[in-house]
Amino acid sequence: MIELTREAVEAYLRQAFGPDAAVTYMGDIGGLGEQGIKRFGYGKPVLVRFTAGGREQATVMSVMKADKYGHQFYWDRAAILMFQHETSARLPRHVRPMGLGYVDGRDCLVPVHEPKEFFILNELLPGHEYFRDLERIRERGLEERDMELARAFARWLAEIHATKRDDPHLYYRRVRNLLGSSECIMGMADEAFPPDYEPFPDSRFKALEKRLIDWRWRLKGYASRLSAVHGDFHPWNVLVTDDGEFRVLDRSRGEWGEPAGDVACMAINYLLFGLLDAHAKGQDASEDGPRPGVSEPFRRLYMAFMDEYLRRTGDEQMLEVMAPFFVFRGLVVASPEWYPGHPEHIRAALLRFVENVLEDRIFDYQRPELYLE
Repeated sequence: MIELTREAVEAYLRQAFGPDAAVTYMGDIGGLGEQGIKRFGYGKPVLVRFTAGGREQATVMSVMKADKYGHQFYWDRAAILMFQHETSARLPRHVRPMGLGYVDGRDCLVPVHEPKEFFILNELLPGHEYFRDLERIRERGLEERDMELARAFARWLAEIHATKRDDPHLYYRRVRNLLGSSECIMGMADEAFPPDYEPFPDSRFKALEKRLIDWRWRLKGYASRLSAVHGDFHPWNVLVTDDGEFRVLDRSRGEWGEPAGDVACMAINYLLFGLLDAHAKGQDASEDGPRPGVSEPFRRLYMAFMDEYLRRTGDEQMLEVMAPFFVFRGLVVASPEWYPGHPEHIRAALLRFVENVLEDRIFDYQRPELYLE
């Protein structure tokens, strides 16, 4: 918890309410001993009386505390306070907000005036998006540099995943978000497919979500795996230079998570490009219609990536927890909204993949085609 000193509060009030603002009283308002039967709260309010512009005023300043209920990081808490500042005054009978601010690295309170939207500045990096390399491989074939780059991705993931954190509640949160977040599995089911989508109707989505509940409870036993992660490691978030170096973009969904999520994210894209490549070359043709398969160049990339990661980490346990992460990434690449150009039999194979992968306790990474059938 941040300690709100009288000096820091007064400096803030002068920025927010004018240079003559002065604190006349500061003290606790409420507390854990003054909440009746309630013994847990998300913040500690402070009563502040002050003068500004010749008027006596009073305000209640609140700073949320970090806890296991989805508030582990300051950006979690900032989102809640920004929501309250923006919407409270629109609700009849609700207390009116008087200000919004943040505490900077010097413990100074800085006001935020009438926020409308936020933005970020990032450095400009050289290079091209990695998906262009995958398109080149489809057109001109696989080169040894492509194999080495896939192994380099695996080595980089192994390096960042080696940083662990002992926080079971944060691991549980990441698994909850995997299933229920608007950006993850249930969000994809609701928003990335048309209502009662004929190739994969609501009944199949319901069955998929029910199956995932079993996996959620199974993954609670793997909380010791919590590691530093990227969170969205796919070919559109990797920049590659002409000399074979790479940098990454758009870290997502938190600093800590399950390593299998990063691995599944890139691996599913090798399988996707392999499916599309095999179809374009007529390799999936059969007397009974197209039979989806992964073309040899992309299967080699997939195996190089997976083998190198497992060799570097020795993390065979990852194969026990990968399935739900493949479901998320499989729904993304199968989505007709995100990837409208897929041949329907390939989309159907990807949707079979997300169902079938949940049926094995251990993902058979050496035979990914089994899950497409």
